[in-house]
Amino acid sequence: MLLEDQRFIHEDLERLEQAIADRVAEEPRNIRDRLARDHEVAKFLERIEDQSKRLLEIYKDADGLREREVQSISTGEQFDEFYKQLGELKEHHKRYPNEPVENLELAYKRRQPVEGEPHFNEIDNMFTGEEGFGQYLDLTAMHEQYLNLPGVKRLTYVQYLEIFDSFTPPAMSIKRKDKVSDRYFGYVGELSSYLESFVKKVRPLEDSDKLFASLNEEFEKQWSAKAVPGWTEEKSENSTSGPTTEGTGEGIWCADCEKEFKNENVYRNHLTGKKHIRAAEARKAAGTSGEKTSTSQIIPSAHSLKEREVARREHIIRSLTDVLKGERQASRINVERRQGMTERERQMELEALMAGPEIMGPDGQAGEESEGEDEERIYNPLKLPLAWDGKPIPYWLYKLHGLGVEYQCEICGNYTYMGRRAFDKHFSESLHIYGLKCLGITSNTNLFREITNINDAIELWGQLEKDRKRDRDSRDNVVQMEDAEGNVMPERIYLDLQKQGIL
Repeated sequence: MLLEDQRFIHEDLERLEQAIADRVAEEPRNIRDRLARDHEVAKFLERIEDQSKRLLEIYKDADGLREREVQSISTGEQFDEFYKQLGELKEHHKRYPNEPVENLELAYKRRQPVEGEPHFNEIDNMFTGEEGFGQYLDLTAMHEQYLNLPGVKRLTYVQYLEIFDSFTPPAMSIKRKDKVSDRYFGYVGELSSYLESFVKKVRPLEDSDKLFASLNEEFEKQWSAKAVPGWTEEKSENSTSGPTTEGTGEGIWCADCEKEFKNENVYRNHLTGKKHIRAAEARKAAGTSGEKTSTSQIIPSAHSLKEREVARREHIIRSLTDVLKGERQASRINVERRQGMTERERQMELEALMAGPEIMGPDGQAGEESEGEDEERIYNPLKLPLAWDGKPIPYWLYKLHGLGVEYQCEICGNYTYMGRRAFDKHFSESLHIYGLKCLGITSNTNLFREITNINDAIELWGQLEKDRKRDRDSRDNVVQMEDAEGNVMPERIYLDLQKQGIL
């Protein structure tokens, strides 16, 4: 039956290729549908790989079964072989009468959702609400673990999103000796695991195993060259005086006592101890080794192995964060935006995201909706500003902020500002400051707040110039001096003439 298996696999591969082509030709409505399609295509590719391996084994025919089957059909009695295989099929179905038959024609067709029937897929349970179907990172749990680490700065979640991939001062002040603690070891382990799983979820069509292998290979090179950031110092912070090997990741092993020593002086003192002498004699008497009793081996210590693993996890976190730099930046912006929203608004946003209101274009960017949907979405007879969900803000909020009041500034070129808030803000913006400079006003711009008329600004500037000139004159004319001839003059002029020898 190998020929039938071979034919079945060929048919399966062709239908898999057609299923992938059909799904790639589709235009996903939103990011949810795009991820669902990509994960489905990834499963098809995985099955193609498995079936191809199985087909290759059949063609190799290491045991010769396929060749014997071909010979029996081509050289023997054809009908005898046919009825033999037919009998085997009947006997198989008698044993398993309810065994379903796999229909490849329907196996890979996409099932169209029935109207009124809820449609769910694995994408709905793959991401948390904070991740927004892979658009953002959800590091809230990691942030809590980070705050519980000893000696770290108290950072907000937004600040943590900026520095979570930095493990050297000043971003992180944890010392190297504290990085081998179980709490920190678990923290970097969970953070690296989360980033790895996130990459697999948002990029199912990429070869993630190849990416992770390249990161590990890159780390091995940096570790051998002692170029891993934060781990370049050879001297351990915990090392005592003496030729210890802890900083280089090695210890001294006593084969007789089966014990490791990190300090050479301690090891030498150990050799003269009674416990070591008894262990050496017992080992020699048992004849378990022909080596000298004082033979020592240089092996990696458990402490150094833990340091290496911590450094490897830090390297993976840094590298994957660079891969996910777009999602990281979007996460920070999203958190800042959601901080100004109410709980009801957050829930409405999540429901809108689940419903998939955003139409995706061929390049994966947001496209345009149909004409009818677009008209319904932007229906705004009062010309109200749009809120975060693309809908007009409530009218009461529009009135509360005074967005219907127009403020015109002649200095800015008769630009109109809607609302008092925008009007107050524009006095410190570059457009208004540039308008003042064009009028010759180069200093004390804060004194010109609330002034929008050009003539008023020029008049105020002229008055300020007169006041400054009057102040200078008054300072110069406070003390009057009289020369021998009776001429009265300011003290400054009198002293100048006296220095020149004129008086």
